[in-house]
Amino acid sequence: MSDPAGTSQLPGEGLSDTRASRRYFAKFEVITAHLARVAAVMHADGRLSRREVAVLATYARRLMHSFRALSMKYLLVGRDTGRFFGSLAVDRQKSGFPIHAELMVMANDAAQAAGHLARLPEAQELKHQMVEQIISEREIPTRLQFALSQRLYYEELSRGHLFWARNDPQLDWIEGLGERQRFLVHWAVYDSQTNLPTIYLMEIEDSGRVSLGRDGRRWPELEAHLMGQSLGGLKLLTIAKGIDESFDDLHPKRLRRLHVGPLYSQSFTAQGGPLAEVLAQAAAPAGHDWALAWTDEILESERIREERAGWFGTVEREVFALDPFAGRGAETGATRTERAVILPERPYQTLVEAAPPGFSGVTKYVVSPSGRVLRY
Repeated sequence: MSDPAGTSQLPGEGLSDTRASRRYFAKFEVITAHLARVAAVMHADGRLSRREVAVLATYARRLMHSFRALSMKYLLVGRDTGRFFGSLAVDRQKSGFPIHAELMVMANDAAQAAGHLARLPEAQELKHQMVEQIISEREIPTRLQFALSQRLYYEELSRGHLFWARNDPQLDWIEGLGERQRFLVHWAVYDSQTNLPTIYLMEIEDSGRVSLGRDGRRWPELEAHLMGQSLGGLKLLTIAKGIDESFDDLHPKRLRRLHVGPLYSQSFTAQGGPLAEVLAQAAAPAGHDWALAWTDEILESERIREERAGWFGTVEREVFALDPFAGRGAETGATRTERAVILPERPYQTLVEAAPPGFSGVTKYVVSPSGRVLRY
């Protein structure tokens, strides 16, 4: 069932209706919970390692916490609170996610959360005042409700563990001692061009004298390099070669990038294309009228070559395997690109019946309210 309040919003405008805003956040609460389950199925299929599943589950929880915080911030949207505080701005035409600026504002709010919490009454006190107003004045305590929602918003921010516009690189040791160690480096961004969460995982071999995790020079340099290259428009080959050529003793063996989204929903988005048509035909009930695209790009090193460095030295350089089919490797800059879609049962049934072109090679993860995930 589509939501007239949701569909009335214009691209980039806020969800200014209370009911539409709450339905939007409830939808994302369900979707982010499914992400970790889909990652577990990918592990069972051999598409993700145990470490990668743990990383993706962490970022899925961070996304859930971020959306929960935003749902508190905009809990009273559309109500007369005595103060204009805006509404959630959603990229309806492309991603279906909140626009990048929402996460930037949230980061600024988080930096000042302690000050706001010090000035706001405790949640229990606000609830007590709400009861008093209802009983004594027989009025809906909208302004007190707004104060409580802001209190809960800043409390959520103060807990941390949210998905920010920039989530700095983390380093996990995999194997090796001494001169050769292998690490998993992971980081994430909320891409400002696509308004989508994007997660990076890189297996890197370290041949430096000091372990990368304890190197006070190379690790900050690598962090800055990675964050500067975390743009959805850059090919994985460009990113990996940049690391390989900038750090003679760091060797990227595998680089992976996962684009979470776009989200398609009859209620909240206005994209065209086959998925939008499938959702329109499915006419699924509220909570089941969505589909989430998922793109997994992988670049792997197939061998190394030695290159002269200085008068007498040599350095190792990676030679990356590119997609051999129809010259797509040069086009995509990846060894392979896998596309998937996560969707509830009724939209999946409609997708199978409609059989739109281009979806035969797309993996379908079908989710149920019980949490079961099936792959087709």
